[in-house]
Amino acid sequence: MPDRLSVRKTYKLYIGGAFPRSESGRSYPVTDSKGRFLANASHASRKDARDAVVAARKAFPGWSGRTAYNRAQILYRIAEMLEGRRDQFIDELRQAGASKGAAGTEVDAAVDRWVWYAGWADKLAAVTGAANPVSGPFFNFSTPEPTGVVAVVAPDSPLLGLVSVLAPVIVSGNTTVVIASEPAPLPSITLAEVLATSDLPGGVVNLLTGHRTEIAPWLAAHMDVNALDLAGALPEHVRELEDKAAGNLKRVLRPTGDDWAGEPGTARMTAFLETKTVWHPVGV
Repeated sequence: MPDRLSVRKTYKLYIGGAFPRSESGRSYPVTDSKGRFLANASHASRKDARDAVVAARKAFPGWSGRTAYNRAQILYRIAEMLEGRRDQFIDELRQAGASKGAAGTEVDAAVDRWVWYAGWADKLAAVTGAANPVSGPFFNFSTPEPTGVVAVVAPDSPLLGLVSVLAPVIVSGNTTVVIASEPAPLPSITLAEVLATSDLPGGVVNLLTGHRTEIAPWLAAHMDVNALDLAGALPEHVRELEDKAAGNLKRVLRPTGDDWAGEPGTARMTAFLETKTVWHPVGV
């Protein structure tokens, strides 16, 4: 057979359920652990970040308005599709420098963690809400509600790290804009492909690739972003991002080492929940 040209994959951004190139037309080379070229990834700009926030805000009413049980079903469907792409994720993690055994372990841990968070979707309200005792003929309830649009600076761990900071944000009804791992973005973009072909509505998750130091300040200062997770931010940049986030009193989750790497817990879910208290007369 005659030689054929290989079809190289183009790794794009994920915004509003679609895969656009960066509006700037920029890209940056992604290399493997030995410095060999793998692919070009889109280099997101300030305009791309604004577009991602618009998409996240547009998707917020629909996603937060779904029943918790339905969100759990959708997240579990994503875990099924992650499992179906196990071999592809292992290949991409090995390119990033992991051994075959370590890559397989990380993929399995990422799927298991996603399932764990999916199981919390319809339990959060029972655990974090309450019927409060009051003096008088009233019912008083405290119920959790999602914060809104959450910007996430993902850690360099391109799959388990991303899952560990992404799943707890969206399980409660928030929508998000995520800055993926800068040195190893390919598994993150593959995860975006899983999200795009699952039942997750477009705009709930928006994923940007590029330089964190360029994109993160714009998201931190954006007035339509309600919260900020700095899990993957460099220590020397945390204070700057916190200062910018103060412009509209964003909630900020500061990194404490690789806190995402331990056993999953409820802290990341409750960090982006608001508590609403409702009074209602008895017998009405």
